[in-house]
Amino acid sequence: MRRITLAVVATAAVLVLLFSYRTSTSGPLAASSSVSRAHVVSGGGSSGATSAAASGPPPSAAASGTVVVDGNAEATRYGPVQVEVSIAAGKITAVKAIRYPTDTRMDQEINNQAIPVLARQVLSAQNAHIDGVSGATYTTEGYITSLQSALDAANFK
Repeated sequence: MRRITLAVVATAAVLVLLFSYRTSTSGPLAASSSVSRAHVVSGGGSSGATSAAASGPPPSAAASGTVVVDGNAEATRYGPVQVEVSIAAGKITAVKAIRYPTDTRMDQEINNQAIPVLARQVLSAQNAHIDGVSGATYTTEGYITSLQSALDAANFK
């Protein structure tokens, strides 16, 4: 009789713990920002830059200009990730992480290694279909999603 009682109590405790566990897709972190920013940079300087909101017409570069687009800030388990993409002559010329988790020492170690690798992968692939970085799964997922939102805002194919 004691064993049965103990088994029932243990099962109930496990079920309570299981159903009260919060996953990374629940709560306020699941929503992502829907604001992106784009501007055209003439030639090589930024003094003649103009801004356009993502809700306006898609950015288009002048013949000698570069389109710079900020992707959405994507919420991850450890903090937001946001990238900025530069596009010139139909090619991704630069990609820069402008927001990523840096709160803890581990965040800094992981992202200091992962962010440059992700940027190299994007420049090589010329799209958001990249392998990512093992050990930086959340950063990789946020980076790719933010990158794709920037490419979509720039009508980059």
